[in-house]
Amino acid sequence: MAPRQFIFRAGEGEQQRSPDGAQAAYEAFQAYADEHADAESIRIEDEATGEALVLLLTRGAVARTRAVAGSAEPHTEYCAVARRNLYGRFVMRFLEDGYAGVDHSGLWLRELADLDASPEEQGERRAAAVSTEREALDEVLRMWSDSGYVDPTDQYYVFFDTHTLEMSRAERAELLALVERLGLERADPPAGAASGEVWVRKDERLEAELEQWS
Repeated sequence: MAPRQFIFRAGEGEQQRSPDGAQAAYEAFQAYADEHADAESIRIEDEATGEALVLLLTRGAVARTRAVAGSAEPHTEYCAVARRNLYGRFVMRFLEDGYAGVDHSGLWLRELADLDASPEEQGERRAAAVSTEREALDEVLRMWSDSGYVDPTDQYYVFFDTHTLEMSRAERAELLALVERLGLERADPPAGAASGEVWVRKDERLEAELEQWS
């Protein structure tokens, strides 16, 4: 497989082609970003795949795009970036693994304006954007694999292990909406469980795929 090659663009400024290899491309990007420190946005394009990552520097956000078969418009999602020094994590993961490489870098939403909503509203909007049962199951399993386990009685999936209600607010709201949509059965956490944990009775649709997400 040929090494990935990227193009950097800062607004209407001069574009730059990256060297081969993720680490070399990252170092070249850092130098390019330093040269365009006043830019409102910097775009990184993967020529081979058509995927792109856009650093919305004055907005405190990033956007990622990819082509959609049969559509002239790319699929675009947005994610908030809490601090400017965190942009580098998105960049390195994108350079290494493209659009999918930043899947777990934060909560991705379909509209830039959604980033201004409360965490609970963000989670509900992300759940509403899930269009199929397959996607809903995958999203539930992803959240379980990030912070969950099967309880010792082997009856429940536990999500957000040891989390308080103030932690993972957006993802917790998304999970609750998807659990209801999928018709999964919630259970009351046992005494002593952390306040943000979500307990769900085991379900054969999830059980069939649990090992690959463990």
